[in-house]
Amino acid sequence: MILFVSTTLPDESSAADIIRQLVEKKSTACGTILPGARSIYRWKEAIEDSAEVIVIFKIPKTSATEFETELRSLHPYDTPEIAFFDATHVLPAYSAWVLASCEKTN
Repeated sequence: MILFVSTTLPDESSAADIIRQLVEKKSTACGTILPGARSIYRWKEAIEDSAEVIVIFKIPKTSATEFETELRSLHPYDTPEIAFFDATHVLPAYSAWVLASCEKTN
């Protein structure tokens, strides 16, 4: 079983850097950057309007807690959006690729 994990980041450069680090550590099989997001939100009693990118990671469900810890340590935001979504139906070959890509050898 795999999960999709969504987060927002300030720009493509920081997103690519974080994705590369997590792929190198085999914490995620892939991170997809979706540019052009715009978030409007309340932060510290002010309304903010920010350009961002959305990143979708693909991870094994069994590594959710570890992945959250790693992503939070790399994330530049004080209170990052990190949302996990169950992949209820995934092409078996894709799921196998995600699991194999994140298999850590000792």
